[in-house]
Amino acid sequence: MADLLLVEIGIALTAIAVAGTLANRINLSVIPAYILVGILIGPHEPTSIGGISLQLVESREVIDVLAELGIVFLLFFLGLEFSVSQLLKARKRIGKIGFVDFTVNFGLGLALGVLFGWSLLETMFLAGIIYISSSAIITKSLIETGWIANPESGPILGTLVFEDILIAIYLAILSAVAFGGGDLANAAISIGTTFLFLGVLTAIAWYGTGLVEQTFETDSDEQFLLRVLGVTTLIAGVALASGVSEAVAAFFVGTAFSQTNHLERVEQVVAPARDLFAAVFFFAIGLTTDITLLSNVAGLLLVATVLSVVGKVISGTISGRTYGLTPKRSFRVGLSMIPRGEFSLVIATLAGGLSSVAFESIIPAFTVGYVLFMSIIGTVLIQYADRLTETLVPFVSYLPFPNEP
Repeated sequence: MADLLLVEIGIALTAIAVAGTLANRINLSVIPAYILVGILIGPHEPTSIGGISLQLVESREVIDVLAELGIVFLLFFLGLEFSVSQLLKARKRIGKIGFVDFTVNFGLGLALGVLFGWSLLETMFLAGIIYISSSAIITKSLIETGWIANPESGPILGTLVFEDILIAIYLAILSAVAFGGGDLANAAISIGTTFLFLGVLTAIAWYGTGLVEQTFETDSDEQFLLRVLGVTTLIAGVALASGVSEAVAAFFVGTAFSQTNHLERVEQVVAPARDLFAAVFFFAIGLTTDITLLSNVAGLLLVATVLSVVGKVISGTISGRTYGLTPKRSFRVGLSMIPRGEFSLVIATLAGGLSSVAFESIIPAFTVGYVLFMSIIGTVLIQYADRLTETLVPFVSYLPFPNEP
């Protein structure tokens, strides 16, 4: 079995490399290329071309773990760009833009559930899937486009942090209602654990600069890489086991490095590992996608996709305005928030454990298609944001934005 597993991993990495090469040659983001190649050689349709089997890679546990590391280290690198002091200084603005993002996009999910005649519980699951953006996909897109160093990254980061913390609360309450008979005491304990864990990480990032500096001081790049990978993965794993988002935990670990002298070395030594794990994460989304199921949810999928793109553009543009950005940069914030990914799939998996037609078949099928469409549409729109802003920004130029910095 070990030899077959090694072959599958080799096929997966080779397929990812080929897809990335083709994407670069046609000037396309690598993210949709990785997802599509996962669909092509994964366990679902299409299964063959001309009698040649395409089922080359199953969704194996090793690939799932590497994909999880992709989420962790993408958010770790996002944390490198910001310090705890910056986040605390912007906490009021983060609260404002997070509230706008939640109201618009969670509200759209509620409206869709009512429109399609779903029950209250089914609608609450759908609203969460519609609401939450993909921290991993957005971070990778920011790195690809170079926006990570632009003013747009402020409201984008603030919204992602707000979403990731709120989704932990949402999942705790939803799980208590759906599986615990409404046991809100357990939900309260879970929420308290989340804030306690994040509070400890924040304190370390705020007061522990010297400790981090000393702990990771070494002349060996090998030892430095192992220490960063080991500690970050361990903290993310403990967070996940405690019911806390591993992505948020990794983000705060990154902020702990942001004020140290190790920052440049992290970006040089650890970045290749991040790119490897991230590529597997996007590939794994493709592996889970069964395109034959999409016809059963085509109507819902079409309406949700259109409304979700519009909703995120509106809420993101308002967020950019709240941060005092220009029309062009504010519109970019909206475009950047479109992709959906890991958290939507987590919610769908949770829904699959409940008994009803919507939970057992419609929600999982819808979510897979929704993540596929939104991740591809989102990354392509980000890539061509300059062209889009030149065309569309004049329609909102009457709003009282400041002058271009």
